[in-house]
Amino acid sequence: MSYETLRTARDERGVVTLTLNRPDKRNALSATMIAELTAFAAQANRDASLRAVVLRGGGEVFCAGGDLAWMRAQVEADRQTRMGEARKLAAMLRALNELRAPLIGAIHGAALGGGAGLAAVCDVAVAVAGTRFGFTETRLGLIPATIGPYVLARLGEGRARQVFMSSRLFDADEAVRLGLVARCVDEAALPEAVEREVAPYLKAASGAVARAKALALRLGACIDDAAIELSIEALADAWESEEARAGIAAFLDKRAPPWAATG
Repeated sequence: MSYETLRTARDERGVVTLTLNRPDKRNALSATMIAELTAFAAQANRDASLRAVVLRGGGEVFCAGGDLAWMRAQVEADRQTRMGEARKLAAMLRALNELRAPLIGAIHGAALGGGAGLAAVCDVAVAVAGTRFGFTETRLGLIPATIGPYVLARLGEGRARQVFMSSRLFDADEAVRLGLVARCVDEAALPEAVEREVAPYLKAASGAVARAKALALRLGACIDDAAIELSIEALADAWESEEARAGIAAFLDKRAPPWAATG
């Protein structure tokens, strides 16, 4: 399958490298990328010979969050349209989270908003030292809703509340402490670190790996239809707030929102 916003490469071991391929847009999540990631997951789940997937970003950053054009479209949309778009994002995150093969993140540059959400759905992620993370939605008057179930499942409520609402940026070392990523390495060491995560799966039965992952998901935090729908409703409510209108307008106009402290 060919993609507009993704690159895929498969090696002789059955390991696929999945690259977000919008470097000129900082790999922001567009409607097309969301659809293509969902399609990739469906195709990968039909491939019994797949041993692991490595998710990375092309260019200078892993993923800078939501696409600007997508955000502009949401400004003019009605509630049902916004919820429909949120459901597409939720379906993509769920598909990657429940991917039968292990998903290993190679994070560099920045993982913001939805990009941090992608890190959260990886089974394990390794980050380059200096990578910036952040759930930046509240700066815009929005909330990290659709990614919320996966962030809470990864970090736990206590650690999530340290970064989930403040929109502050944090570095890879703190991401390790919070549990968002497994380890932080120098940029030159990232390929080797990712390979260390891949290698054990090449000695394990792929069917057993898939069944073990499915069991872990069932025994862990409950991310069911009700939780996902709650996150979609919460995002729709946030979009309809006066804060969101003011925050998005300020962002698109490249000025500070009215609540931003000065000095």
